[in-house]
Amino acid sequence: MTISLSDRVQRVSLSANAAAKQRTNDLKKAGVDILDLTTGEPDFDTPAHIKQAAYEAIAGGETKYTPTPGIPALREAVRQKLQRENRLPFAVADIMIANGAKQVIFNAFAATLNDGDEVIVPVPYWPTFPDSVRFNGGTPVLVECHLEQGYKLTPEQLAASITPRTRWLVLNHPGNPSGAVYSAAELQALAAVLRGHPQVLVILDDLYEHILFDGCEHQNLLNVAADLQGRSLLVGGVSKTYAMTGWRIGFGAGPQALIAAMTVVQSQISSGASSVSQAAALAAFNGGLDFIAPQVAAYQQRRDVITDILANIDGLELRVPQGGFFVFCRCAGLIGRYRPDGAKIENEADVLDYLLESGVSGVGGSAYGLSPYFRLSIATDSATVAEAGRRIASACAKLSPAE
Repeated sequence: MTISLSDRVQRVSLSANAAAKQRTNDLKKAGVDILDLTTGEPDFDTPAHIKQAAYEAIAGGETKYTPTPGIPALREAVRQKLQRENRLPFAVADIMIANGAKQVIFNAFAATLNDGDEVIVPVPYWPTFPDSVRFNGGTPVLVECHLEQGYKLTPEQLAASITPRTRWLVLNHPGNPSGAVYSAAELQALAAVLRGHPQVLVILDDLYEHILFDGCEHQNLLNVAADLQGRSLLVGGVSKTYAMTGWRIGFGAGPQALIAAMTVVQSQISSGASSVSQAAALAAFNGGLDFIAPQVAAYQQRRDVITDILANIDGLELRVPQGGFFVFCRCAGLIGRYRPDGAKIENEADVLDYLLESGVSGVGGSAYGLSPYFRLSIATDSATVAEAGRRIASACAKLSPAE
């Protein structure tokens, strides 16, 4: 029997990150020596006090259904976190809890997009942004922001992309995969454009807000343009900062009418997030950030090691990331060269295949909207990151020049 699939589901695809990870795992199971730099998942453990809170929640019988927008104590903890860490005032009614930040974003688009509505997505992007737009009937307007502009959207690009159908702008910083961080002046320039288009809502994806390097401080758009809070949705969570990727807790903070509509969407998809995970997230937000400095120092050290190597490889170009878990490289200079076996590297996929055969697994930039590029994760131990850099350098040195 043939199952007829909806047009909606056929507009999207499985995550390229997941596909690269699966291919890597298959090779490892077959005994191939592969260094896996595909996944943006902290290699640090969830802090002990957070795990203890989960144990106590289970022992205390906190295993029942939860309110769809989240347990009151956690919503209050998020409110306090936003005031304390981000200097942003929200009410509890402005906040909802979901099964990860990805669900928050999906809820927002499901609650607001009509067929043909447009969402401006700077490129490179996290793949969930355009696919979630497509799934909900919208049209992603992809604006390429190349290495030369630091992978950041300019006010001129924003102004040129807005039409009467524009419903949202997505801003993700520090960026995945780019590691780009907007300055206060850059955010103010974007805000000036947005003020001329009051119909445009803004998603502010701040998942990597505490993973910043070189003394860089995180600035949210609302810190420099408080007047835009009434049409902005701030998206956060516990996965990156607290090494809680598997706990699946994210939050959205925005206008009450939007949060209420997003809650309706969630009520028909999953209902409230796990009671045990919410208890753990409560301990996370209330437990302080003393643990984060040494982790960020480790990420920065790994970044420095691999970018020092990659920056000296003929054929690769990169911007040193200011935050996040990734290094994003342009590999156009390798296209047209010849492998030791005589095969010509024709495109990005050939570059990734060659690196994989050389013992390093990454993700092609086309997964994030830009090609030819590739993304490498530094969310793994320092020895692995350093060895991956050496393998890439060795592999590229064996290539013969293009004719």
